[in-house]
Amino acid sequence: MLIDPDTLMNDPIRLKEIEKASLRMVVQALYQFRGDAQEIFRQESDSAADIGEDITREALDRLGMSKADQRLFGKVDYKRARYIFHPEYSLKQALFVDSKAEKNSHSVARIQITQTSMRVRQVRSGEQLDIAGHLPVVLKLKGDSYLTTTAFVKYHYHENVVDGKKQNGLETITVVALPSGMLQQKYNPDAVDTIWVAGPNAPSLGEEFRTRLSFTRLREKATWRIQKIPMAPNAFLWSD
Repeated sequence: MLIDPDTLMNDPIRLKEIEKASLRMVVQALYQFRGDAQEIFRQESDSAADIGEDITREALDRLGMSKADQRLFGKVDYKRARYIFHPEYSLKQALFVDSKAEKNSHSVARIQITQTSMRVRQVRSGEQLDIAGHLPVVLKLKGDSYLTTTAFVKYHYHENVVDGKKQNGLETITVVALPSGMLQQKYNPDAVDTIWVAGPNAPSLGEEFRTRLSFTRLREKATWRIQKIPMAPNAFLWSD
């Protein structure tokens, strides 16, 4: 029988188990696809951000996963309503995987407030902020409940010029499991004890609130939530 995702609010150990298994799946998909990803970055002329989105979708589609009969919406590159099966339980999950691509930023990822179920508590310009994420911790659709799980894939690359033509060289892929809002007290209880750093939006220009996830701060809370995939022939080692 399916468990009610709302019960995970009182079961952080099981919630961690689900998020960790989901991260392993995303990492496996991208690890298997890393050679193709490197070649796609080298050959494609689209923007790096668009290339990253395409790679994430293709890698996850190639790996495959269970599907629940429900369409998801939101500002995330890859969305899938699916089943999770475990020897002791099963449940429905709303999996969101977003892609980033940047040349010189290896320690943070830009996050839109529409892409997280956590509250963003941080200090910005001397002011303590507490902004609610727009994703619910449990998504209610057509009478069913789906655990919201969010991951981010960041492609680190550099630019080369070969025979007068620009080429992108993919260096590494970082995969991040963003904690559920159910784990707020562990990962971001207040504006000082936070996993966030100031975001790139300009409130004075009316831009939507964004923030940056600090890989260092998140890793200090849980090493396994940040996984780095090197390019071949370098071996990948799971960080735990």
